[in-house]
Amino acid sequence: MRRLLYAAAVLVLLAGFQLFVFTGRTDTHFAWTIANPLAAAFLGAGYWASFAIEALSARQPVWANARIAVPTVFVFTVLTLVATLLHLDKFHLGGAVPAGTRLVTWIWIAIYVLVPLLMLIVLATQARTPGVDPARTVLLPGWVYAALAGQAIILFGFGVALFAAPGPTAPLWPWQLTPLLAQATGAWLISLGVAAGQALLERDARRLRPAMVAYLLLAVLQSIAVARYPGQFHWGSAAGVSYLIFLATILLTGLAGLSRGSSWMGGVQPARDRGRIRSGRRALSARGWCPRGGCAGCRRHVRPAAGQPGRTGARCSSLPAG
Repeated sequence: MRRLLYAAAVLVLLAGFQLFVFTGRTDTHFAWTIANPLAAAFLGAGYWASFAIEALSARQPVWANARIAVPTVFVFTVLTLVATLLHLDKFHLGGAVPAGTRLVTWIWIAIYVLVPLLMLIVLATQARTPGVDPARTVLLPGWVYAALAGQAIILFGFGVALFAAPGPTAPLWPWQLTPLLAQATGAWLISLGVAAGQALLERDARRLRPAMVAYLLLAVLQSIAVARYPGQFHWGSAAGVSYLIFLATILLTGLAGLSRGSSWMGGVQPARDRGRIRSGRRALSARGWCPRGGCAGCRRHVRPAAGQPGRTGARCSSLPAG
């Protein structure tokens, strides 16, 4: 899984350059032509935010802290493949297209065919990795969970509407969308909704750190995209106001999640969590708890990310001697 996430991170980084930097050159630098530069920048910002969640998840030694990226990436790649196949005539595959542009297009198609298949294979391998998840010890404020729930419902619901019925739903978006762009945007919204739902299931700031960094990047980059192309944005519409509120909510959510996770450093817990730590049916003392993910000292066998060694053979070096 680690190698696959790193490879995906490189690919989305390159796609972000194609769309966020070269927004006006999609006729030669991308798999299909996007006439609206704000729509191209929106997609590019999404790809660059994905780089954060994929690269940071790939660095995690414990599966519980890495899996936040997996459902999101899988759903997005499957939906983008479906949108590609439904609008294949819009892609740069004709003989009149320059060879370099055709090559970019075939690489695009190959990526979205192979990545979902590889993810299923790697997930099957990960599912056979023995171990359990570490206890949830760094919880988030209640308002963050409420915000994540609202984001999951709204993003997933509106994304499904855009993807399933792009014609009637596209006018509800704050800039002009073609049917292909509407479905590509819907794929992003659905995957973001899946990420928010997964965050609700994880309920631990350490497990959400890659997603919270991606949230911050997404809010900042999307704001830059709107500022670059203000003439394309429907400022006075209900859709425009709703979109700006959405950016504010993901910015606040990302800041809250990241600050909460950063407050837990070096195995030092917040004061109200010290002492006895509940883990399932057992209560572990602070002295016997492993802040790095599990060891013989705390008697927990934490599931590592596939290909990573477990930490069950020796007492954790973070614990005091004795």
